[in-house]
Amino acid sequence: MKILVSNDDGYFAPGITLLAEALSRLGEVTVVAPERDRSGASNSLTLDRPLVVRRAANGYYSVNGTPTDCVHIAVTGLLDFTPDMIVSGVNLGANMGDDTIYSGTVAAAVEGYLLGIPALAVSLTSKAGEHFDSAIQVAVKLAQRVAQSPFGEPVLLNVNVPDIAPERLRGIEVTRLGKRHKAEPVIKLTTPRGEDAYWIGPAGAAADAGPGTDFHAVENQRVSVTPLRMDLTHSAQLPRAREWLAL
Repeated sequence: MKILVSNDDGYFAPGITLLAEALSRLGEVTVVAPERDRSGASNSLTLDRPLVVRRAANGYYSVNGTPTDCVHIAVTGLLDFTPDMIVSGVNLGANMGDDTIYSGTVAAAVEGYLLGIPALAVSLTSKAGEHFDSAIQVAVKLAQRVAQSPFGEPVLLNVNVPDIAPERLRGIEVTRLGKRHKAEPVIKLTTPRGEDAYWIGPAGAAADAGPGTDFHAVENQRVSVTPLRMDLTHSAQLPRAREWLAL
């Protein structure tokens, strides 16, 4: 099995190193990741300049672009094979609810999914990063499951692992995405040149976080696994839109 590993924290991040080492027990692992932290890059592609790919001392490929760039370049030109699986992570911090829209970690997996490759996005749900071992164990388990028991259709799984010791995890739950309140206000600053500047504020607290959501699972020490799709059509509004246009 050939596995492509990427992330949005950068090729030097501890989460990607631990993930690549663990997945190497399952097959041949290639790492293609951004040259710097690109958290929040979402699904952006770099179209206004060529991208440079460099080989690091540890064999990883670094790209001066986004997570989406990394997977796209890897699959469509850099590698002389098509990966059997994409695994993105392990991200330092949760990617739940509305966060998935902005997440570079999820975006890397999405690009693999759009290219027809089974994909996992794996996140550790705190910034402390105390228990990467928990996320690694879950990632390997799910990768094995995908390899041994194919899903039967294109699959994109968003995985969030509580930052607690492996023995404290209370199982894996298939969930839906929750929702957050609106984001906190931006932080207004003044530059040394007297210009106004704004720092994007933190995400809002969880609003829709009841049973069945990713927020609820993680809060109760369970791993959240959410199948995602990229069809943005609001199917339920199609009849209403037709009526509205006919007025």
